This record gives sequence, C-alpha cells and structure tokens, in this order.
Amino acid sequence: MRVLVTGGAGYIGSHTLLELMAQGHAVCVLDNYANATPEVLNRVRALSNGTVADYTGDVRDAALLDQVMTTFRPDAVVHFAGLKAVGESAKKPLAYYDVNVCGTVALLQAMDRAGCRRIIFSSSATVYGEPVYMPYDEDHPTNPTSVYGQTKLAAERILTDWAGANPDAAAVILRYFNPVGAHHSARIGEDPQDIPGNLMPFIAQVAVGKRDALTIYGDDYDTPDGTGLRDYIHVVDLARAHVAALNHAACNTGARAFNIGTGQSHSVRDMVAAFSRACGGDIPVRQAGRRTGDIAAMQADASRAKRELGWTATHSLDDMTASTWAWQSANPDGYGTPD
Repeated sequence: MRVLVTGGAGYIGSHTLLELMAQGHAVCVLDNYANATPEVLNRVRALSNGTVADYTGDVRDAALLDQVMTTFRPDAVVHFAGLKAVGESAKKPLAYYDVNVCGTVALLQAMDRAGCRRIIFSSSATVYGEPVYMPYDEDHPTNPTSVYGQTKLAAERILTDWAGANPDAAAVILRYFNPVGAHHSARIGEDPQDIPGNLMPFIAQVAVGKRDALTIYGDDYDTPDGTGLRDYIHVVDLARAHVAALNHAACNTGARAFNIGTGQSHSVRDMVAAFSRACGGDIPVRQAGRRTGDIAAMQADASRAKRELGWTATHSLDDMTASTWAWQSANPDGYGTPD
C-alpha cells in the first residue's frame, strides 16, 4: 500500500516507517518538525536503504494536505501528528484542541476530497482515566483526567462518526500504553526537545550524565513498592502493531479501538533497577510528593489486539532498557550527536 504518515519523523513514527517499509509499503511523511528533526528521516533511509517521500508542513494546512494527497495518492494514512505532553496540555488547552482535534478534522476532510478511506490513529490509554477495574479493556469507561487525554478521546469520537458515515471507511484506533525503547541499530530513538516528560528518557539522560538525578514523584501509592505502576511497551512492538492495524483496515470497515500494551506493569523503581542493569551503574534518585493527575497503576488487556489483529508484544523489560541505553549512550545529544 501507499501510506501517508503524519508526524512520521517523531519517535513512534520513525520506528513505524521502518516496519512499514520492511513489509513493502511505500511511505510518505508529513511533519512540521515541532518535536522532531529531518535527520530522523536521513537515518531511516540509511537503515532501510529505501525511499521516504517527505513534505514539511502542518497537518492543519488544507492546501498542503491536498497537494500531498494529489501527488502521493495514499491508500491509507497513519496519523501520529499532534501534541502529546500531559502537563503542557493543562497550560495550553487551546493549542492542544487546535492541533489534536482540528488537525484530525482537517486530515479527514482532505482524505474525503481524495477518496482515501483508511486511517490508523495514534491514540492513548489516557482516554480511560482513573481505573474502574483493571486491567483496562477497550470497553472500560472513558473519562480522561488531562486535556491531552480529552483531545485524544475527542479525535477518537470524530473518527468513529466519520467511519459510521462512510460505509467503505476504516478507522483503526490504537490506544498506546507507555512506549519505551529504541531500534536495535541504536540509530533512531526517543529524543525529547526539552526536559523529558516521560520516565524512560529521563532515566536515560541521568545515566548518560545529562541530568544529575531522577525525581520519583510519590512513594505512597497502593502498589507493591509505593511507586506508580505502568504498562511499558517496546516501541518496535508498537510500530509492528501499526502494520497489523493497516492489514486489518485493508479487510474491514468501521471504527475499532485496540489496546496496545504488554498486559504487565512495572513500577518506577522496577524501571530504575532494570536501567541500572542495562548501563552497569547506579541511577541517582530523589524522592518527591505525588504529582497532580498521576494515577497509581495502569495495565492493558491487549487480548483484542491478539485476537483480531494477530499482534502481541514480544520484547521484555530488559530489551526495553538495553535498547534505550544503547541509543542514548551512542547518541548522548540525541539527533544532534555527530555521526
């Protein structure tokens, strides 16, 4: 298939490009590089020895979208482009609704004009909010506790309504849990543009000496060691889920949501210990109180994805931390590290 990947130069997008290309799909990237760099695509091309068409611009730009649709003629779209920081979303709600919701509407409108009827959407387990029961399955009530989660849920509803209005349309919604890790080549990985908002890249920057210590927020949760539990998934497993979703969209219509996680959860202290094993050194930590909006635990029931997509996660926690350390130690300044 010919696949347009919005936000394809990002962390998850770049890994997904490699998996799509490995399966013989032609790819085209649209990215405004607000949280990425063109160097990512240079490395993807080198790793794949393949062609990546690319356009620089915003997913809300209707004229640009029409140009991409007319020139590349995609059979399907994988939609990553968006803002993704939970804390920032509370400070900039209008920006988050504009990019994440209005951007999705603009993309669907362009797809309609071009007659493109398949989309894979990058959503998030944050749509669930506080657990009513665990593990979360796809029928769990949705009640996001952040603006970011609200924008993802709003986009999901728009996609569901769009697919319902077009009998030949397919919208596959992937609710990610906590993506971590890096490609086995150590050539692409997570490269936050500012202070990392997620645990793993922060630990990696401490390990490589860019930051002095990891702050653990809260040690009094109702969990085995008092720190928060999360379901972490290797980014390559997550990328492969998009290929499986694309195959599903080729044969099915309507909107369908899938949890993409491992079904296992690890605490903050588990992650610190695993990273210490990976890098062969101690990770300095300091303790602080809970952060507003954090919940005690998240864990996926990913059985629907196994049953209907034929997908399951294969990487272990040690795979996740070892690949992150390989990427960070080889690229201490991320994509700004000279080759």
